[in-house]
Amino acid sequence: MAGSRERERRRARERYEAQRQKRIERQRRNRKWFGIGLAIVCALGLIAGLAVVFVGGSTPAKKASASASASASASASATASAAATVSEPATHCTYTTSGVAAAAKKVSVPPASPNYKATYTASINTSLGTITMDLLNSKATCAVNSFVHLATAGYFDASQCHRIINSSGLYALQCGDPLAKSTAKLTCSTASNAPGSGGPGYEFESENLPTAGSSGSATYNAGTVAMANSGTADSNGSQFFMVFKNSSLSADYTPFATITSGLDILQKVANAGTSCTYSDAGGGAPKEKVVINSVTVKQT
Repeated sequence: MAGSRERERRRARERYEAQRQKRIERQRRNRKWFGIGLAIVCALGLIAGLAVVFVGGSTPAKKASASASASASASASATASAAATVSEPATHCTYTTSGVAAAAKKVSVPPASPNYKATYTASINTSLGTITMDLLNSKATCAVNSFVHLATAGYFDASQCHRIINSSGLYALQCGDPLAKSTAKLTCSTASNAPGSGGPGYEFESENLPTAGSSGSATYNAGTVAMANSGTADSNGSQFFMVFKNSSLSADYTPFATITSGLDILQKVANAGTSCTYSDAGGGAPKEKVVINSVTVKQT
């Protein structure tokens, strides 16, 4: 019996160690969590899209247009033509908690059965004004379901938009991490548990992409709101980015909304520059502080 108990204890230790290593790997990835990849063209005339997570100075596959119109459709227009793997609107959503870092702010998991027939609008009420958007529920149902759930729970309230990127073909403001508290002074730290590393304690699959997981170049038009992730198709959480100028990056980021007003707020933040820069990531903390006071969602 003693030998049997010892074997059970050894197996338990092994399971614990495996889980611990998985958590450590998640935390390592979280230091560059939710990177917005830039597409790179390379290799002796052969075009190969390479998704780079938060690496500054990369050259996008396409130069971004100078247009700043928010009327463009918020869907990733990629060079690849294969159909998306998720059938939309989705009638069931899977939100995974196993092996995912603890939530940056206490919140429950969204319902698995989304209201896929609903039409939603959202208002992000910031310290600089209100940004309004139409949510693309028929194209990215599970992402919208998650966003509506988090907004309704007050998950985004009193958080800062922690990163502005305004170069190398990518022009976006990144938000959605409660670790970037409204009262905090952002330092562009890449340490574990620093602003920019947090999520809701669950992850879910990408949607609304021409080729899910493709590294091919895509255009994310001005006015697009898309999920940020850590470089894999199933690592979406709470962070998102709002595009203020046509951008080129890999077709890996789920567009789930279109900005209808407030694009000038994003451009104002971009023009103010950064107070610090991420040495291994690109972009930096906005010098013009952007606090999300609340997010209001209306079903129309």
